[in-house]
Amino acid sequence: MTRKLIVKNFLNKPVEYESTWHKMRAFTLDRTAEASDELWLVQHPPVFTLGQAGKEEHVLLPGDIPVVRTDRGGQVTYHGPGQLVAYTLFDIKRLGFGVRQLVTNIELSIIQLLAGYGVNAQPDREAPGVYVDGRKIAALGLRVRKGCAYHGLSLNVDMDLGVFSLINPCGYAGLEVTQTSNLGIDADVQELAHGLTAQITDLFGYDAVEVE
Repeated sequence: MTRKLIVKNFLNKPVEYESTWHKMRAFTLDRTAEASDELWLVQHPPVFTLGQAGKEEHVLLPGDIPVVRTDRGGQVTYHGPGQLVAYTLFDIKRLGFGVRQLVTNIELSIIQLLAGYGVNAQPDREAPGVYVDGRKIAALGLRVRKGCAYHGLSLNVDMDLGVFSLINPCGYAGLEVTQTSNLGIDADVQELAHGLTAQITDLFGYDAVEVE
């Protein structure tokens, strides 16, 4: 059986967070057993998102930036222009993965992407995500319904990192963040999205990719 991945690239302009969330949730709830997995590549306008069990105390000074409580796991994070967000709408039951393997493979896709640019990154089993020298460069937040995953990952590329000081990133006070542009990686969001797609295709065993 062919494992097909449909890649939808919406990176040309930021897309609103809430409408995207509702669309991927509806896709997951309505999908059939035959539906192909999809990878959505987006950037969002400035927004803080709080996981379904997230504590509002971790949102310190949101100011004019909206705070959206969503149905993913995890605490609070920030999305904004200059950040690559990849939503993994995968039937993990069909892939033969559990949630732990899903998380591991997503983290590996980022680690291997960064390794290709000479950057050594690591996961943290106690705090999912990807780190470079203790600074978080990529965050994960997932939800699984009916054996299918949605939400996904965010990779900091070239953005205003100062905004992260307005929250406790992922619920950790004082957690430092970094981004690819600060690590000598001369690649924009589109180039990194292309590389990330290749890593995900390989790690999850897709043998056919269709880009929309």
